[in-house]
Amino acid sequence: MVDAIGAAQALSEIGYLLRQQEKERFRAKAFSAAAWSIAVSRPDIESLARTESLTSIEGVGEGIARVLVDLVNNSGESRYLNRLREQMKQPALEDESNLDFDDYMGDIHSHTKWSDGRATMLEMAQGAQALGYSYLGITDHSPRITVVHGLNAERLVAQSREMAEVQEQVDGVTLLQGIEVDILEDGALDLPDAVLEILDIVIASPHVKLRQDPAAMTERMMRAVSHPHVDVIGHPTGRRPGSREGASYDFEAVFKEAAKNHVALEIDTDPARMDLSPEMARMARDLGCDFVVDADAHAPAEFAYVPMGLWMARRAGIPKDRILNFRPDWN
Repeated sequence: MVDAIGAAQALSEIGYLLRQQEKERFRAKAFSAAAWSIAVSRPDIESLARTESLTSIEGVGEGIARVLVDLVNNSGESRYLNRLREQMKQPALEDESNLDFDDYMGDIHSHTKWSDGRATMLEMAQGAQALGYSYLGITDHSPRITVVHGLNAERLVAQSREMAEVQEQVDGVTLLQGIEVDILEDGALDLPDAVLEILDIVIASPHVKLRQDPAAMTERMMRAVSHPHVDVIGHPTGRRPGSREGASYDFEAVFKEAAKNHVALEIDTDPARMDLSPEMARMARDLGCDFVVDADAHAPAEFAYVPMGLWMARRAGIPKDRILNFRPDWN
C-alpha cells in the first residue's frame, strides 16, 4: 500500500538526487513541488492511480504520474528512484530506520512575521494545531542579517507578550519561544547570554561567511556547539543543493563536541536546504549525536516539509529515540 506520505517522500528523494545534477535542476524542482503538494493535500494515491486521475493533483504532470503509478504497482518501490540511487552512488542501506510521521510530536524551528516569515504567530500556531502537534517552537531570526528583520532583546520581550495572547487561543499546542541565532565569524552568538538563557529553544545557525577557511570554520563551529545555551545547530553546513555548497570544516570533531555537550543537530527538510544530508547525518549518528527534524517553516503549509523529508533521517539510519521531535515533551 502506498499512502500520500510515502509517495511524497519518494518524490522528495527523487528531487533531491536530481538537484545534484546541473542539467536536472528544473525537473528536481518539479518533483519537490509535487512532493510538497501531496504532503499538504494528502490525496488517496492508490484510488487516483486506479482511476488514472493522478494528474488532478496540483503539480503532478504525466511524467510524475507515471512514477507514482510505478510506486503503487510495486508496493512502494520506485524503479526510477532505485536507478537514481545507483547512478548517484547513494544506494539504500540495510540499516535504515523505521520512522512514522504519526509519531512526530512537534516542530521546533519556525518563523513568523516577526522576522522573515509570511504568516502571523497565530496562523503558524493554528497550522501546528491542525497537524496535531503537541508543541511548536517559534524561532525567528536574530538581528545580524538585517534583511530578515531579526529580533533584539526588546523585540523578544514584545514577542513574548503576543505569544501569551496566542497561547490562549490555541488548545493542545504548547508554544515555545526561541530564536534562530546567527553564529558569527568568530563563533560568538548574535545575542547576549542574558537573553539566550531565558528562551525555551536556542538554535544556532551558520548563515554568512560559509566559505571561511576550514580551520577557522572548525573553530567557529566548535565554539558554537560548546556554548552552554545552545540546544540545536540549525542546518549545520548552510548548503543549498544545486546552488550553494555548504561550509567545510572538521565535521567529526564538531559532531563529537556536539554529542558531548548534548547539542542536537538539525535535519532541515526545506527542499532548498536538505541539511544535514543523509550521509552527514549517518556520520553524526555514529558519533553519538541526537537530532531534530524540522521544516524551518515560514508559512503553515511549509510544515509539510517534515513528512515529505523524513526519508532523510530514515536513510541515515537514525533511530526514533535519537530524534528529539519524537519525544512527547521538548524539555
